Amino acid sequence: MANRPDPYRVYKFKVEIDGITRGGFREASGLDSSQDPIEYREGTDPLHAKKLPGLNKSSNISLKWGVSDDNELWEWRKKCIDGKVERKNGSIVLYNDAGEEKHRWNFVEAWPTKWTGPSFNATGNEVAIDAIEIAHEGITKG
Repeated sequence: MANRPDPYRVYKFKVEIDGITRGGFREASGLDSSQDPIEYREGTDPLHAKKLPGLNKSSNISLKWGVSDDNELWEWRKKCIDGKVERKNGSIVLYNDAGEEKHRWNFVEAWPTKWTGPSFNATGNEVAIDAIEIAHEGITKG
């Protein structure tokens, strides 16, 4: 039987954003790329649609982390609220169990489009979670 490598686990990752040194994140999602087809019919073709590639699109990246005294991501969002959008490049990096970098997803021209604070519950004991949604202009896997 052929020897196949085991897949990497989702919990060993790091988020890097230009100029932001935020530590750990609970969750990072939204790594996707899609391209809708554009259908058209040439005048001489009988009822048969051809398909051309449309615009490349990427979802917003969503990051979640435990609330602490670190306000760097909030301050980045606050600049956007104040009309001073500051675009940054970044990466989400996946590590193997030995702590070696194995995959990297790079995003460009990113800015925070949404921030969500924690939900509070006087009977709960969960960690308070902040979330930010980051719009960007493209993602590559390196």
